Amino acid sequence: MTSRSGARRRGRAAAVAGTVVLTAGAATAAAVGFGGDGTDTPTMADLPPATAQVTRQTMLDTDEVPGDLGYGATTTLAGRIAGVVTEVPLPGDVIRRGRPIYRVDDRPVVLMYGAVAAYRTLGPGAVGTDVRQLEDNLRALGYGGFTVDKTYTALTAAAVRRWQKDLGLPRTGQVEQGRVLFAPSTIRVDAVTAGVNQSTGDGQEVLRYTGTGRQVTARLAVSGQRLARKGIKVQVQMPDGKKVTGHVERVYSVVEQPADAGSEAETWIETVVSLNDPKAAVGIEAAVVTVVFTAAEREDVLAVPVAALVALAEGGYGVEVVEGSATHYIEVETGLFANGQVEITGDGLKEGMTVGVPR
Repeated sequence: MTSRSGARRRGRAAAVAGTVVLTAGAATAAAVGFGGDGTDTPTMADLPPATAQVTRQTMLDTDEVPGDLGYGATTTLAGRIAGVVTEVPLPGDVIRRGRPIYRVDDRPVVLMYGAVAAYRTLGPGAVGTDVRQLEDNLRALGYGGFTVDKTYTALTAAAVRRWQKDLGLPRTGQVEQGRVLFAPSTIRVDAVTAGVNQSTGDGQEVLRYTGTGRQVTARLAVSGQRLARKGIKVQVQMPDGKKVTGHVERVYSVVEQPADAGSEAETWIETVVSLNDPKAAVGIEAAVVTVVFTAAEREDVLAVPVAALVALAEGGYGVEVVEGSATHYIEVETGLFANGQVEITGDGLKEGMTVGVPR
């Protein structure tokens, strides 16, 4: 067995991104073995230069990053109905199913719910998912008398004519392309880019909209990818200091091109976080918040500073337990590394023990 003090000087371990990295000198601390009773009786001068306590705690592998609270990505609404814009909404207006979004020639362009964009005129004989979407909306708005399926029948046309009459539209029994906007749900007007008296109909932008749900967008370095997984819970600190819970909805990579041609592009992990309680963001249009990501959590475990780990000759790691003027080594198994601490287990290991921290 080598001297205990020599093992101490060469036994420092360091944690980098959850992995223990040992110096070449630490490997020679492997000369510490477990023959005999495993106890040395050093002089006071040979005791560890520093000590720490074995503590019982809940360990969290977390990271905090800034995030932007808002309404998420915007979508452009292009004008497809030829004519003159006669009425537009205001930024911030919330529009629900069946309600006009804007008006052309004093006739409304209407919101309906659905995942498939309105890409064609719908009339008798049309078949497709967009037909089912239209029929779902007509039924929800109180216009029945047909079977909801993928086929546009004469009965569908009759319901459309009743709907057109109520909106002041020509009763054609067909829904022209551009008369309806299909969106997943209620929309919020983000910006209006076409003004009253402006001609439309050739696909130019009329307005931009978002959903009504509040979202937080936060970026992580690629090294933090373990923290960014769809569905994981996060904590969001609001501008007033209040902490609310949320969860990751989407994760994707973003490559940011450098402004300087001589620099390399940067890759980031971007996350979209939804608040579990949407009311927590009421009254806040936009703000910078703090998002706390938790990759792992270990409750009620024993832990020591990472620097207290010593590499052993037999392989693995141990800690040097200090008892008065004597020390001995306990072999340990390592678990979670977080915030400079490491979870450890081992025979004879107890909360409150004093362990050496090598140079």
